[in-house]
Amino acid sequence: MWLKPEEVLLKNALKLWVLERSNQYFVLQRRRGYGEEGGGGLAGLLVGTLDAVLDSTSKVAPFRILHQTPDSQVYWSIACGASREEITEHWDWLENNVMNTLSVFDSNEDITSFVQGKIRGLIAEEGKGSFVKEEDPEKFREGLMKFERCFGLPEQEKLVTYYSCSYWKGRVPCQGWLYLSTNFLSFYSFLLGAEIKLIISWDEISKLEKTSNVILTESIHVCSRGEDHYFSMFLHINETFLLMEQLANYAVRRLFDKETFENDLVLHDPLQITKRGLESRAHSEQFSAFFRLPKEETLKEVHECFLWVPFTHYNTHGKMCISENYICFASQDGSLCSVIIPLREVIAVDKADPANRGVSISTKGKRAFRFTEVKDFEQLVTKLQIKCNATSNPQHIISTEVATSSASDSPKDFDELSSKTGQRDNSKTVSTEALMTVYHPQDAENLDSKMLKEKMKEQSWNILFVERGHGVSMFRTKKTRDLVVRGIPEALRGELWLLFSGAVNDMASNPGYYPELVEKSLGTCTLATDEIERDLRRSLPEHPAFQSDTGISALRRVLTAYAYRNPQIGYCQAMNILTSVLLLYAKEEEAFWLLVAVCERMLPDYFNRRIIGALVDQAVFEELIRVHLPQLTDHMTDMTFFSSVSLSWFLTLFISVLPIESAVNVVDCFFYDGIKAILQLGLAVLEYNMEKLLTCKDDAEAVTVLNRFFDSVTNKDSPLPPAVQQGTSLSDTKSDHPKVDITDLIRESNERYGDIRYEDVESMRCRNRLYVIQTLEATTKQNVLRVVSQDVKFSPSDLDELYDLFKKEHFLSCYWNVNSPVLRHHDASLPYLEQYRIDCQQFRVLCHLLSPWSHCANRDSLALWTFRLMDESSDGLINFKQFACVLDTMYNGSFTDKLKFLFKLHIPPAFTEVESLSPSKGGDLSKEELIHFSQLSGKGKVDIQAYLKQWQDELLKKEENIRDLPRMNQSQFIQFSKTLYNLFHGDPEEELLYRAIAVVTSLLLKMEEVGRRLQGPMSPVKSPVAITEVSAESLQKGPEEGSSKQTEGGRAQSLKGNHEWSFAFEQILASLLNEPAFVRFFEKPQEIKAKIESAKNLQLKARTRV
Repeated sequence: MWLKPEEVLLKNALKLWVLERSNQYFVLQRRRGYGEEGGGGLAGLLVGTLDAVLDSTSKVAPFRILHQTPDSQVYWSIACGASREEITEHWDWLENNVMNTLSVFDSNEDITSFVQGKIRGLIAEEGKGSFVKEEDPEKFREGLMKFERCFGLPEQEKLVTYYSCSYWKGRVPCQGWLYLSTNFLSFYSFLLGAEIKLIISWDEISKLEKTSNVILTESIHVCSRGEDHYFSMFLHINETFLLMEQLANYAVRRLFDKETFENDLVLHDPLQITKRGLESRAHSEQFSAFFRLPKEETLKEVHECFLWVPFTHYNTHGKMCISENYICFASQDGSLCSVIIPLREVIAVDKADPANRGVSISTKGKRAFRFTEVKDFEQLVTKLQIKCNATSNPQHIISTEVATSSASDSPKDFDELSSKTGQRDNSKTVSTEALMTVYHPQDAENLDSKMLKEKMKEQSWNILFVERGHGVSMFRTKKTRDLVVRGIPEALRGELWLLFSGAVNDMASNPGYYPELVEKSLGTCTLATDEIERDLRRSLPEHPAFQSDTGISALRRVLTAYAYRNPQIGYCQAMNILTSVLLLYAKEEEAFWLLVAVCERMLPDYFNRRIIGALVDQAVFEELIRVHLPQLTDHMTDMTFFSSVSLSWFLTLFISVLPIESAVNVVDCFFYDGIKAILQLGLAVLEYNMEKLLTCKDDAEAVTVLNRFFDSVTNKDSPLPPAVQQGTSLSDTKSDHPKVDITDLIRESNERYGDIRYEDVESMRCRNRLYVIQTLEATTKQNVLRVVSQDVKFSPSDLDELYDLFKKEHFLSCYWNVNSPVLRHHDASLPYLEQYRIDCQQFRVLCHLLSPWSHCANRDSLALWTFRLMDESSDGLINFKQFACVLDTMYNGSFTDKLKFLFKLHIPPAFTEVESLSPSKGGDLSKEELIHFSQLSGKGKVDIQAYLKQWQDELLKKEENIRDLPRMNQSQFIQFSKTLYNLFHGDPEEELLYRAIAVVTSLLLKMEEVGRRLQGPMSPVKSPVAITEVSAESLQKGPEEGSSKQTEGGRAQSLKGNHEWSFAFEQILASLLNEPAFVRFFEKPQEIKAKIESAKNLQLKARTRV
């Protein structure tokens, strides 16, 4: 690797470096201790320690080239290398391209200047695409070279960043370097001869957390495969931990959770990941989630400033965050003030009060926002003016209408205008009214006490709108939350849900999207639509809106449209219950966008087949219970109780356990505070029932306690008619249980647990996501091993190790190939056995590592034929059961089993003629050749379908009849003989086995000749006696010469006639049983443990070679 030229004092370097080559202008040196027997003694050990601890390429690389000029004491380092081959290549280039040119210069200064310029030019050319995104390209190149030299990972492995730290081995800290790359966490240390090299795949990590104790003030704890690793003494531990967390979750999403990752264009290519990119992404995700903006928004700028708050008459300090389409502000002085200003709403951006560096932003709602103390405010004003002009072009007219309505003073205007885009030509199909307004219209003349309270609530909100604005750009403060906790009025509920969830922004930027989607999706027939039809009548069946066709049809349209929009999720149970409640208070199109906001932003990964998001939040809930309710965790022997009982709370936002009139208040808080509101309420419910839960003897009793509590929850201020309320009849029959008002319960949950921060919840989500994924993987593994163990004779520990190797090989193909066929076929919703499969190339690698026949000269052909035999579905992939059964036959099968297996390999559909395109490689096949042959059908005029039918029938039989096996033709038999020869090579009884093959081959061919003569006149085929002579002669000459003659003989034979000799398995078996050497060879016990241990160490290196 070429280096930026730096001065080196050769006098001090002589103790650390050894001269290898030199000429008039350049010196090639080798690091002392490198490549010497015994490591170069004490000097070598000290040098190795320096290399591990210090961060400089000149001190790390084992080889380097220095530039010198005659009579000068100053040397310049210009290149270094991890291997002799690499540095020699650089040396040769200098001699061939630079040396001749230097003689034309008159002065040493000119020579040095020319060399330095040349080297800098080479570095610039090298790093055009590679390091341009890194903050310090030169330093990063040094770290990358050390990373590649220490770990020997494939070139495609992308180093993201590296840190100096200590790794704790027992009670001893080892100083070294931690390298974070796209697929691995790696650590290297070399201290006085003690080398520590650690490589951990991100996908194997089950726990990643910051910890501290008496010895370690603050450290990062990593748990992988049950082993704990601790890293400490970081300069910036928070930055390091955030990057580790991001890389671990990125790997988990890419490898385990493909359905959410496929749409992620930012991280789709592992080779494009950089430290700066990850940090930027983390900030953007936090920004979008906090302000409930579309996921596509990326944070562009952040400015510390003050915002003038007109209703309190003071400036609040905070941060202005700017993305492509939004200007947002969040206070940082405890006032809980935030503002979201869509650029589509902005009509003017001006400088205001230059002395205070002010920026004024005017919106269509006749409001102006004044920011002061803004750094570079003049540039910011110019940028915002350009942005606003770009968004006010004609194609944004419709979204402007929606925005205007949301900023207007009247909720009625919002209702009328926001539905304009939804009506169009689909007014007959898309409902434009919330179901609650149809089935429970408010009677303005006859107001009872509950309706009066409802009107007072509305009045409180109207006062808030006058003070703080109405619509998407309103000021959101502590008073806003207080009103939400009291319950949003029925008339405003749909509008405010749309506002607080951010769904109003999705709807405004996608005018006409929903009606078009309804038109496309109606009439489609999929698994999702079948499930939707089945659940339609189960959605709030007691509510009159869903006892009629109006409600049912609207529910069908919304769910079907969403399943069409997002086929990865499609439809999941619990979506029907949630959507029913949304349709009660929001118009149909608004309900659709609310569902989008919930499924894709607010509750990520909840509504897929593995409900990973819900399981993660359950784990977060358990963690919060341990912190806030320790006496409950001390009483409960098994924390899984909380998981089982709370699953419906998270999936349906308490709608399935609370009466509808109380549940909507919970949904109010959810849309304002997100998952934090559900976690707080869950803790409040458990605390309220603490005494009773502590007296419960089992889980069933605890569930009964909680169910009775939920039945007793009421909403005394609900204006809904008694016929609709679910809590009235239940509370009457169970009057012995004290009633609990939902408003009081929510208020108490906010007071007691309101200090749970959004940032902490997100951090716990990241941490527990790894644990949940690994738990699901462990369940998959247990189920696969339980099924496979019934069909193989391997010990449970060996089978466990084989599964890990198989799964690792699956992942290794995904690490550096975004479009891996294995990754494309991975589906966590498939049956356990089919979740992980490997292709022919991966199978070959595992065969070379694990097969007892891997020494065979034609091992690539054997691996290919074995794969074709197992690939019954012809999709180019096999599962673990097929893989384990093949290995079991090789290691634990009887003589007959092994012979039958080899016989099957040499007849269709497994067998195909294999000939490498590169004769110099011998029997080795390139990856492309292997894939090509694995996809071929059988050769010749063989009816493959008939053979497949035979194998299928064979599988259905418990006892296989060897007479039903197809016959082996002459060319296949010759290849079969070659394979046996290759298997016997190197065996102690090799000569004896060779002679036995010759005898058996001659005997079989003579037997076949007799059989042919008895059946009828000779066909125009070469005499089998001649074939016998060829075979016997070739077998006695050894496998290499003989096999080539056999092939030639086989080809000549096939050319001379259409009829070929064929052999039944019974004939071959009977002949081989007469040779004791054969029987001894195949019945010799084989131990797989040593192969497994070797494979664990060599698997990654094997992939690197490939």
